[in-house]
Amino acid sequence: MACVLALDQGTTSSRAMLFDDSGRLLSRAQQEFAQYFPNPGWVEHDPHEIVRTQIDCARRALEQAGVHARELAAVGVTNQRETTVLWDRATGEALAPAIVWQDRRTAGACDRLREQGHAEAVRARTGLELDAYFSATKLAYLLDRVPAARERAERGELAFGTIDSWLIWHLSGGALHVTDASNAARTMLYDIHGGAWDETLLRLFDIPAAVLPRIVDSVGVCGHIRADVLGAEVPIAGIAGDQQAATFGQACFAPGMAKNTYGTGCFLLMNTGARAVASANRLLTTVAWRTGRGTTYALEGSVFIGGAVVQWLRDQLGIVEHADEVEALAASVADTGGVVLVPAFAGLGAPHWDPYARGALIGLTRGTGRGHIARAALEAIALQTADLVSAMNHDGSGPLRELRVDGGGARNDLLMQMQADFLGVPVVRPALLETTALGVAYMAGLGVGLWPDTDVLARHWREARRFVPCMSDAARATTLSRWHEAVERARRWEAP
Repeated sequence: MACVLALDQGTTSSRAMLFDDSGRLLSRAQQEFAQYFPNPGWVEHDPHEIVRTQIDCARRALEQAGVHARELAAVGVTNQRETTVLWDRATGEALAPAIVWQDRRTAGACDRLREQGHAEAVRARTGLELDAYFSATKLAYLLDRVPAARERAERGELAFGTIDSWLIWHLSGGALHVTDASNAARTMLYDIHGGAWDETLLRLFDIPAAVLPRIVDSVGVCGHIRADVLGAEVPIAGIAGDQQAATFGQACFAPGMAKNTYGTGCFLLMNTGARAVASANRLLTTVAWRTGRGTTYALEGSVFIGGAVVQWLRDQLGIVEHADEVEALAASVADTGGVVLVPAFAGLGAPHWDPYARGALIGLTRGTGRGHIARAALEAIALQTADLVSAMNHDGSGPLRELRVDGGGARNDLLMQMQADFLGVPVVRPALLETTALGVAYMAGLGVGLWPDTDVLARHWREARRFVPCMSDAARATTLSRWHEAVERARRWEAP
């Protein structure tokens, strides 16, 4: 039996999952790691803790399944995107904490570039908004703040990478400094049309080319994991950012197919095929994946705070003791009692792109209870996604016929019914929710010829449950109108 190991490095935990040649999950291991918030709006990770936890999970997944690394056909790597690491090529030591995708410290730098008139040129080349979400200004910040970093980078002594590059560097013992096209497309330094690092953008952000990784296809062998890491040398044959991997795992191989992942944030991607669709509604045009046959593009809407709002209810408010209790608590009331929660804790993503928005809890009365706030939190997740779908439909990529869903939040039946109601289209949950890991496992398997094509993979996909909308058009319109009013009150709260 041939097996593929997927390394799924996320925002709050590292995971490893082992799949057989039919796409069946054989084992999984997961380990959380620390989150650091040194200043308001700042989010950091320890890059070395990420490597340690990821390798530990890989070893435990193999041990649980009784599989030796020699039996692996390939390994795939998928990762939290945009999170930025700068390290020493000679030692492999990170020079500073990783700046996480949620971090807003460079919002002011983006404002200055926008005021100078660069936003449209950035969007035209990269498909991205000029925003602190992406890696370019994070990297520039590190080069400016770490002593002698810029000079050392120009001499070729330092390496930059998103988490895929950082992991693969260490998995290969420093032999590989690579990223795939889907991750490169999230840096704000990559020309999605030309398929290469963009010299104009490098000058704009003052990034030395010598610090950048080599760009490879998402599917195909780019190198090997060193034998002493897992017990045998194994080909790395699939790389993708987590949301692109999830789109692949959901078998959204045809233009018009879309998925939404409910994780720390929410990320809605619609396949647009070989055409990079420019958004008129501030969605992102991004690379879905690149193979030897060419590039597949997607439209993407990003919600910064999705499942993280449930963590906030648990950790900061103490409304629930465990995250999985929120569904029952929210279901204990018939509605929110007029309460609206806008979870703009890290600003607002698409379609607003407002780094100065802040969270708002509106409509409280003396009768407001824990259940109302919990229900408002779930509604907020679904309503943010409804705004993304509306933007996609206006961009002409829809109308959306159905939405495939995955991630931890997709297990919540109440949330999924809310999502169907607010969208007015069916929401479809697959049998296997671990589609991020499954997607990069599929990529790795394709990369070594374990599967011949995506048609075979599409036949592996199985529907587990379909949520059909049951809300009236009038009720939907009222709910959306109240939500948009609350969002406007949360916007631009912090002065730049």
